[in-house]
Formats: sequence, structure tokens, C-alpha cells
Amino acid sequence: MANHKSAEKRARQTKIRTERNRFYKTRIKNITKDVLAAVDAADKEKAVEAVKTANKYLHHCVSKGILKKGNASRKVSRLQVKVNAL
Repeated sequence: MANHKSAEKRARQTKIRTERNRFYKTRIKNITKDVLAAVDAADKEKAVEAVKTANKYLHHCVSKGILKKGNASRKVSRLQVKVNAL
């Protein structure tokens, strides 16, 4: 347990940031699943729209500091390869 005022503040900040990061990471997983579901269903139009959304959101997360730039680029690239294979 925190004993100093600054440590108590740090604990509060960590709790808030953890909740926020959990929201973003869950959303990333759901958006990725949407792309993969469209690819599995062989629905080209839906997959293209889903990968656009994924690209936009993943890079938005980079600007918020949730993901690193290379991590987001790698995820987008892997999804794009699967969509292009349709």
C-alpha cells in the first residue's frame, strides 16, 4: 500500500490508465476479429471496409501511445495480406 502522497497519486493514475488501456486493447482485438471474420466468410467488400477501419483505429492508438508504431504497422500488414489473398 502507498505510504506517501505522491505514491498514492501514482496508484490512482495507474488504475485510470490501466482501465483506459484495457478499453483500447479490447477494441483492437474486436476490430481485428471483424477483419478475420470477413476473410473467413470470403466477403471481399466487407473485408476491405473492415481493414480500412482497422488501419485507421490502429494508427489512432499509436498517436495515443497505446501501441508502438511498428506493432500497429505489423498488425495492419498482416491483415492486409489476408484481405489481398481473397
